[in-house]
Amino acid sequence: MKVLIIYDSFFGNTERVAQAMGDALGSQQDVTVLRVGDVRPEHLVGLDALIVGSPTRAFSPTPAIKKLVGSIPRHGVKGVKVAAFDTRVAVDEVGSRILTLLVRVFGYAARPIANRLEKKQGELAVPPEGFFVEDSEGPLKEGELERATDWAERIVAASA
Repeated sequence: MKVLIIYDSFFGNTERVAQAMGDALGSQQDVTVLRVGDVRPEHLVGLDALIVGSPTRAFSPTPAIKKLVGSIPRHGVKGVKVAAFDTRVAVDEVGSRILTLLVRVFGYAARPIANRLEKKQGELAVPPEGFFVEDSEGPLKEGELERATDWAERIVAASA
């Protein structure tokens, strides 16, 4: 099974999640983990599964992730199992009613990534997922890398 994990990262948290997924799947699958700027069109050919992740920035994926997913041809991931993840701060721990309201309205990065991949004819393998950081710059909360590897394994199982 050929799996591609694409990520963008500002403080290293999203990269750590992507690498943990790649490490967990790599012993059993043909897995490539790439930063968004290193992805070339040929990387998207012949995939069984595509996982895309971004930090949540202003309630959205990064511009680089949006641009990459937007550049995929209309049927570019047809028949490919797709999944999206983000890294985020737990709003309930911030204690801001305004931030909580904004998150309810605008959400996080994973859902828009998943929606865009589905518009490119990808088949959503699992619901979008968020992995939590302690603060806007991290570090990741304890247990999040383990959760990420479990999530990635569910994607591969859904793709088999």
